[in-house]
Amino acid sequence: MGIDKILITSIISLLALPILPAYGASSAKDSFLVPYSAVYSTVWKKGITVKVKGTQTLTRQADGNWHFSFTADNLFASLNEQSTFAVDQYQIVPSHYRYESSAFGKKRKAELRFDWSKMSVRNDVKNKPWSMSIKPKTVDKLSVQLQIREDLKQGKTTLNYLIADGGYTKNWRFKRLQTETIDTTLGRLEAIKVTRINDAKSNKQTSFWFAPSHDFLLVKLTHKEKDGDSYTLDIESLKTDPNS
Repeated sequence: MGIDKILITSIISLLALPILPAYGASSAKDSFLVPYSAVYSTVWKKGITVKVKGTQTLTRQADGNWHFSFTADNLFASLNEQSTFAVDQYQIVPSHYRYESSAFGKKRKAELRFDWSKMSVRNDVKNKPWSMSIKPKTVDKLSVQLQIREDLKQGKTTLNYLIADGGYTKNWRFKRLQTETIDTTLGRLEAIKVTRINDAKSNKQTSFWFAPSHDFLLVKLTHKEKDGDSYTLDIESLKTDPNS
């Protein structure tokens, strides 16, 4: 799901690191999330209100790697975001990230390719490729949502992530709050509330709700900009495929 539309980050310095061995694909002992397809109702309020349905899908490929995507479109805007990754000891290890969007006549496109043998990422934005160094456990802007889910599933309370984005490594920090009961189309659900910790100068607010009863699925999201623009997301339907 277009997390870059809802999360505001601060840029941190890049640090060159020694070359480390490449990460492997998922092993049998890794307990990752169940493959699924979910439909969300989203509302963007930016001068005018735009309503659109988005589909989020997680599948496991024949080679053992994973593919995660979010797509949404209507007459005014469209979004297609995809991430391919492996899982190593509950940690997402991305290999390829792709983003395409069009909103009110403005188009954006970006592509990242991860080379873990060289600890680098090749960025291709506006047909201008370049490479940057990354640290271990760096993820992309889409797969970070799954990493949060997996970390909650593993009982972690520290939710800090390095994100490769736009030629920089960015630090996204989240805080796990209380469990709340929320109404959804799937019924009344107990959901863990997680909020994004922004810098002191930011008045922007982003909150997520993850449901343990549904493999810690994201069931609700709210985001508000300091100028009043907002973005909300609510689960509409869910189909799981545990045999995949």
